[in-house]
Order: sequence, then structure tokens, then C-alpha cells
Amino acid sequence: MNDTTTDTIASPPLRRRKALWVASALLAVGISLGGCAGAGTISATTSSDSAISTLISAEGASSSTTSETISNTAAAAQAFLATLSDEQRETVLYAYDDETKTTSWSNFPVTFVERAGLNLNDLTEEQQSAAMAVLEALLNDEGYETVTGIIGGDEYLLENSSSTEDSLGQYYLAFFGDPSGTSAFEVQFGGHHLGINATLDATTNAITFAPTHLGVQPAVYTNANGEEVQPFADIYETAFAFYDSLTDEQKAVLYQSEDVAAMICAPGDTCDYPTGTGLSGADLTDEQKQLLLDVIANWAGLADENTTADALAKIKATLDDTYINWSGATVYDMTHGDGIYFQISGPNAYIEFAGQRGSAGADVDGVLTSGWGHVHTIYRDPTNDYANSATQQEATGGMGNGVPPGEAPAGGTPPPGN
Repeated sequence: MNDTTTDTIASPPLRRRKALWVASALLAVGISLGGCAGAGTISATTSSDSAISTLISAEGASSSTTSETISNTAAAAQAFLATLSDEQRETVLYAYDDETKTTSWSNFPVTFVERAGLNLNDLTEEQQSAAMAVLEALLNDEGYETVTGIIGGDEYLLENSSSTEDSLGQYYLAFFGDPSGTSAFEVQFGGHHLGINATLDATTNAITFAPTHLGVQPAVYTNANGEEVQPFADIYETAFAFYDSLTDEQKAVLYQSEDVAAMICAPGDTCDYPTGTGLSGADLTDEQKQLLLDVIANWAGLADENTTADALAKIKATLDDTYINWSGATVYDMTHGDGIYFQISGPNAYIEFAGQRGSAGADVDGVLTSGWGHVHTIYRDPTNDYANSATQQEATGGMGNGVPPGEAPAGGTPPPGN
């Protein structure tokens, strides 16, 4: 990965302006997130749309059932659409089976891979708050905290790192299908190090998050309130809880290399879903299987308890035919090594977690922005990506991270912080 860029450094006023929507929108939905110089608090009650105000200010907004999540997300989507102009609605709405959904998400910043829908930077404060209310209705508290932590990390890089990529901190929202809650629709939300593809279907009462990309950089940062944020804390803790539960014999089968491996199925790319490598789920104890499911839940369990239970039950049914492998560090100590890689490959779930050796030019003195602190992950369901509404198209324009190290995607310069 090339750490150089031909872009010019964005001026402080430009960077500060670009950062404002995150603090404004997230504070409006009750989340305090920093890395945004000069950002102020916006009250949810300033919205002219009472439906938005209700969605944003409601306590305990997380749903407990799949049907509630579908209904609440659809209501939030309709409230958001009501704030838009005709031109904006045309931009944010796509046909349910539009293959654009398969090529408009990536680990790269938005200047390298064009996203579908509306850039939240281009919206009014009211529209931004309404957009974030959609995400809040869709995700459980832990999922929402993870996603907003990823966004906050990108804003932190924009404000504090050596990166000259001024598209950091930009995220898009799009809907595929009619988000009325009466039929199937997809919510796609993402930007750098984030690609949520959630398909909600009222006719089958089902929600799937496959495929989804969660990434992180840096590992830990301090927000504007002086609070320490570690977006992947739960993932690291559950992964090492599983690893530490294994016997020496199991670890010998699981462990592949001291070196952190490269991703096989990068965000946005097609995937052949390798199987049969590493430790078989059939060789785990019941306790170890539950610990493995706890790891998987970091991706499959982003919504309500009902949806999470259904997703994990489907995965558990084929856990004996699932394989797990691990490379890199064997102790959870971010002061040593380049981090970890693990792969979970089974009939109903495919997950990769890959530490990136380079910071890609997004360096901050004293802050971990490579290895442990620069991670790409992917979650896919080999049987049900996009709820089978579209087939993943071949990556183009620098999609994913399947570009050989040091080479530029689509003839450009590899983006800092990718």
C-alpha cells in the first residue's frame, strides 16, 4: 500500500466544516461523539417534523422483535424522505433489485468508490438528524455504538492525522426498494471503513445484514468530551475469549501463521468462500461453540434480539461444518505485533477480520493507526447475501482491498487511511 498521495492538504476551515454533520447528527440522537472541532449540540426538538423528533428523542428506541425493527426503520425512512426535495428523493431511492447495491460499498473513502444515495454532508441539519434516526431504528444499542464509533474514528483521522484525503468523514444513505415496511427493502449506509447492507422484509418477517463491512482506524481515540472510544473492543474481547478457550491441540490446528494474513474476500468483492481450513466446529465443545457464536454476533447481531437469535440459530445449525483459522498475535496486547487475522467459513456465515499492516498515511502521533488499529472485516452469508435480491458484481474502480500492495486502484493513488 502506497502511503503517498497527490492530493493537497485540506485547509482547517474545510476540514472543520466537513466534520460538523457527524457531531450535530449524532448528538441529536443522543450520542456524544467527538473528533470534530467546534461542533455544537443540536436539540432533536428543533426539527419541524414531529415524527422525526419522536424517533430521535425516544428513550429505549431499540426494538426487541424483528417486526418492530422493520416497522420502526420504515417509519424513520418515511420521516427522512419527507424532509427531502423531489430531486433528493430520486437520488436516494433505487429499485429493490438494482445491482448498484453490490458495487456501491467499500473500505475506501468515497472519492475512490462512488456510493449510492445522498451524502450526509450535503444535507441540512434536520435531514441529517432524520437520516441518523433511520440508523438508530435499525440497529441495537451496541450496533449503533459500534457504527458511530467507526464514523467518529474517521472524523478523528480527518481532524488529526497526516492524511490528505479530505473525503474522510463522508457517509451516504440509500434505499433499495420501497421503505414503507410492507415489502422488502434494503438500507445501505456507509463510507470509509463502513458498509451496512441491511435487507428488511415484512412479508417474511426477516432481516439480514449480509454483506456488511465494518472497519476501524484508529484502534482507540479520544472524543471531544475527553472520552476514550474503542469501536472494536467487543470484537477483540469476544475473539480472544474464544481463542483462549481452546486447548493447545485445538490451537495447533487453528493457527496458520505468525504473519497477519491478507483478506481473501474483500469488501465489495466477489467471493469463492473457502472452506475446510483450520479448526472444525465439530471439534469444539458446546461452550466453545457458544463463544464462537458470540464472535459472529458482532456482525450478525446488529439488530434486535429476535433477529439476532434467528440469525445465530441458522448459523448454529451448520456450525459443525464451519471452519475457523487464525494468524498473527495470540495475546490481546496492542503494543506488540501487527494484530490478528481470523476467518470463519461455513455454510451460513463467512467472516474475515484482517489487521492492515500499514496506516496508509493516516498517522497520528502516539495513536495506533496500523495493525491492531487499522482493521478491515467482512460478513457474508453464502446462501443469502442481499437476501438473494442481487448477485455481487465484480469489483471496479478500486473496490475492496483486492489491489496488490503498493498498486493504485483504477490508475489512481491508493487513498490514505484506506
